[in-house]
Amino acid sequence: MNALRLLKHDHRIVEALFKQFEKAGDKALKEKQEIVRWIVKELSIHAAIEEQLLYPLARARDERLKSDVLEALEEHHVVKWTLKELEGMSPEDERFDAKVTVLMESVRHHVKEEETELFPKLEKLMGKAELEALGEALAQAKKMVPSRPHPKSPDTPPGNLIAGVLAKLMDAGRDAAREGGRRAVKAVSRATGRATERTKRRAPAAKKSARRAVTSR
Repeated sequence: MNALRLLKHDHRIVEALFKQFEKAGDKALKEKQEIVRWIVKELSIHAAIEEQLLYPLARARDERLKSDVLEALEEHHVVKWTLKELEGMSPEDERFDAKVTVLMESVRHHVKEEETELFPKLEKLMGKAELEALGEALAQAKKMVPSRPHPKSPDTPPGNLIAGVLAKLMDAGRDAAREGGRRAVKAVSRATGRATERTKRRAPAAKKSARRAVTSR
């Protein structure tokens, strides 16, 4: 896949999540929390592959793109701190919605600049075959980069490559623990439900036995 099309596709996915959040009602707390969880994941992965591959390549192609790349990195930095804060917030927090709104404004500005300024420049500098090869590399990188925000980690090579591997392992462990916790809660809930149902079924028989015992006396 063409690298720029892949990145634009990522942008569309995030924008769809933003609109879904905006449409959620004030009382849709669980829905909002789930949407934000996906926003955090999508933006963390997207930022990481741009920082590891796209931005270094852009500077290598033309040093005149240095200012574009540095500005993009600073915008990523701000977004990642916001994502980190949202990750630890409850949707019941009075600043939760406000923080998501500011995040959306920042990301939409960043996307507009990339798609109208940086991407067209790269399209002129790189041939079709190179963009296809970069697209394949970006797609593969998605499997290896962190799925959570790490604003304190380096955002340029080679530091971000090493930090990214370690962060990916940490994120995978946290995700697995969270999923395991959810499965455990569901299992307990199912077991409790089955026990309650058995108790209900046995209750009439127990009452009859008790009545017979009293009558026999």
